[in-house]
Amino acid sequence: MPELPEVEIVRQSLNKKIKKKSIKKVIIRNRNLRFKIPSDFESFLKNKKIIEVSRFSKYLIIHFQNEDYCLIHLGMSGTIHILDKKKPLKFTNTSFYHSPFLPKKHNHAEFVFDSLKVIYNDPRRFGFFEIIKNYQDLQRRFKSMGPEPFSDKFNLNYVFNYFKNKNKDIKSFLLDQRFVSGIGNIYASEILFASKINPFKKAKRLSQNECLNIISNSKKILKQAIDKGGSSIRDFKDILGNEGNFQKEFKVYQQDGTDCKRKQCKGIIKKKITSNRSTFFCISCQK
Repeated sequence: MPELPEVEIVRQSLNKKIKKKSIKKVIIRNRNLRFKIPSDFESFLKNKKIIEVSRFSKYLIIHFQNEDYCLIHLGMSGTIHILDKKKPLKFTNTSFYHSPFLPKKHNHAEFVFDSLKVIYNDPRRFGFFEIIKNYQDLQRRFKSMGPEPFSDKFNLNYVFNYFKNKNKDIKSFLLDQRFVSGIGNIYASEILFASKINPFKKAKRLSQNECLNIISNSKKILKQAIDKGGSSIRDFKDILGNEGNFQKEFKVYQQDGTDCKRKQCKGIIKKKITSNRSTFFCISCQK
């Protein structure tokens, strides 16, 4: 599932290609995504001019000239492909998940511009589109979600007080979008390794210094992942021909059975599955 850095890479690709362009036509081939695409979706978006493409957490936000918005969530397997008539692209995928080329099946939505097309592909259909008709509703849409790791609101006062008397383990909190938005399974494991914290340690037992380490490493690791193009488990390339290289920086994720990469630590990386999720950690230096 795409996490914050991968969605940010998609945002950058889309913003570069469709910013200040108008949607000429929308073609829906399958409305049955996680939430059914409404019948007026095509007419609502037709001829709308795009001001920019932004992002909150794992949501893409298309801003239109008249302060309407279209949210896109990629779900488990959604990808966005760009076909450019003026400059044919060797790789159409804006992300590093699944095929770098436009698949023949599961192309559910198509946004047509003057010289290019944006196509939404989703084999598992867990992604969705959502129309927001004003800025106030956009703010309300994310009201129940926690701050992003890059936000000034994700600070010691917020984190330490949030964890008071909480029995849930810290890994679960990092995945809880009500606490912090955008961190997924890959980066949660990497953040906790960098912070020398056992993923199963109860949140209420974390010291202020440990909370500071989590805050600092969340920002640092997610920024590194964005700078390196995200984590491309299969080494696919995006529309610019760039590879996602952060997987080469993994210290614990998918490293089970290997020696700990921290200097002077002789521990082994272990994999533990809880709630159908794999957690990777060093049995020695993560306390």
